Amino acid sequence: MLQFKNGDKSCEFDKNEIILHDVIKSLGLDNKKIIAAKFNGELMDLSRCVNSGGEVEAVSADSPEGLEILRHSTAHLMAQAILRLYPGSHFGVGPAIKDGFYYDVDAAGTITENDLPKIEAEMRKIAGAGEKVSREDMPKDEALKFFAEDPYKTELISEIDAPTVSVYKQGEYADLCRGPHVPDASKIHNFKLLSIAGAYWRGSEKNKMLTRIYGTAFANPDELKAYIKMLEEAKLRDHRKLGKDLDLFSLHEEGPGFPFFHPKGMAVMNTLIDFWRREHNKRGYTEIKTPQILDRELWIRSGHWDHYRENMYFTEIDEKPYAIKPMNCPGSILVYKTQLRSYRDLPMRLTELGCVHRHERSGVLHGLMRVRCFTQDDAHTYIEPTKIKEEVTAIMELDKYFYTNVFGFKYSVELSTRPEDSMGTDEQWEAAENALKDALESTNTPYTINPGDGAFYGPKIDFHLEDCIGRTWQCGTIQLDFQMPGRFGVTYIGEDGAEHTPVMIHRVVFGSVERFMGILIEHYAGAFPYWLAPVQVKIIPIADNHVDYAKKLQETFFNWGLRVEVDTRSEKLGKKIRDAQLQKVPYMLVVGDKEQAENKVGVRERSKGDLGSMTLDEFKNVLDNEFNPLKSR
Repeated sequence: MLQFKNGDKSCEFDKNEIILHDVIKSLGLDNKKIIAAKFNGELMDLSRCVNSGGEVEAVSADSPEGLEILRHSTAHLMAQAILRLYPGSHFGVGPAIKDGFYYDVDAAGTITENDLPKIEAEMRKIAGAGEKVSREDMPKDEALKFFAEDPYKTELISEIDAPTVSVYKQGEYADLCRGPHVPDASKIHNFKLLSIAGAYWRGSEKNKMLTRIYGTAFANPDELKAYIKMLEEAKLRDHRKLGKDLDLFSLHEEGPGFPFFHPKGMAVMNTLIDFWRREHNKRGYTEIKTPQILDRELWIRSGHWDHYRENMYFTEIDEKPYAIKPMNCPGSILVYKTQLRSYRDLPMRLTELGCVHRHERSGVLHGLMRVRCFTQDDAHTYIEPTKIKEEVTAIMELDKYFYTNVFGFKYSVELSTRPEDSMGTDEQWEAAENALKDALESTNTPYTINPGDGAFYGPKIDFHLEDCIGRTWQCGTIQLDFQMPGRFGVTYIGEDGAEHTPVMIHRVVFGSVERFMGILIEHYAGAFPYWLAPVQVKIIPIADNHVDYAKKLQETFFNWGLRVEVDTRSEKLGKKIRDAQLQKVPYMLVVGDKEQAENKVGVRERSKGDLGSMTLDEFKNVLDNEFNPLKSR
């Protein structure tokens, strides 16, 4: 007798084994959206047989777990379609990812983006036929024979430390996979193939380049339509295109992953940094600067050598090994240790706009979002253990001011716990994780747990910003570190006159200034708010005889602290205005005979249009009413 429960529902079968779909049906949980099941907490196919009773849950395609299964199954559907269209193709890995899926294909032929509609059509044909999906647990040696012609699957199977492997089949296609999957392809309706990229097998440049095909799938058509619309909007906001159009930065083959900032881009970056410095000075932070290159022994002592060296660059000076810094924390510690510190000196908040270098594979580089060199807006705070909650709360308030009050982002918070590759004792990690939980819960901050994704030296709180088209970006982080101070012998003299080890908090707000700037470009679609715009005012003389007056105005506005340009080109007025609009300048001032005679300006605002003629004092009043976090308050 097998007994099953779901909440207050139950059923029983006079059998030794039964498939989960029959259990779901008997519990009254079956409907068209159900694509998998949970048995005693484990995700399984609906067709799986169980030989003991327990808790059973239905997994719907529109649930987070169900959506991941749906997308993974759509990747398999795509692979089957490719195999039909390109017989002899082999497949690498094809996981579900955030917002979709991909599959790496060693295609028997060339697949381009022009071929995606053809592959999609074949996928719909297979789905319409309701191709069944089945699972088979094969002995490892049998699986090696089954996939003997596939070098990718045989490589993966040979590395699996288990007597059996699971294989999923649908029609002529089979894959090595843990599952679970949809029961048949008819469950897959709302999907779209999106793009193609190159990807080295297993991420190594020593291996063959495969074709990576990206796609997405949703449980209902409206969600798919909304996602496709968001992608179209994202293309219009692509910071790489806008960066070029607005003359902010450029990327060059001579320095892949190392962006070049132009004068207008530097105006935006320097304004961000001015704002950052102002707010940190007000909150008791003091700024330092540490070297780019430091002795390799320092990185061994900090733990980066054991946990991070594959992301670091190295060099030699006088036959001695050095590392180019990927992080600023060891340098901050050396500054702290230059003097004997007392509990009266704590909290000591040391900030650094440090230029760091990290090795990234060429295939993942992406504009300003993924680079090899960036400015990290670090702070390392040294505190007494009893002050953790107070300090973390203050940092969270700073983050909220930056993200919501100034830049208008919504955000969510995530607590990442101990990873497998970590330093320290269980007791230290438990204390650190509980301290961060206490700070979050005492401020009624909603958060989710991200198990195992903490830094190697401590747990962290991450801030995920949501931009105006619904995408999320991980930016700020607060990392609690009980490890590094002890490894470096960092101490302070306590109130009791004895030496104590402080807790170290690593935190960033922007994260990478360059990446944050890229996020802002896309968030604002290049139309930066007035205070941040690279050119705040464009003066447009109607004719050549108005240029001198325009330049006098420019000097006045410079003295007001504005970033201002004069368009001295011999072009028609309409073209000058259109060009200024395309450059997304907040204010355009048209000056002709009348304005020159009356010492006025004709004001146009980029979204409101013509605001009429104004005296300089009237225009200054308009600007003074603009939001500007750099103004005194």
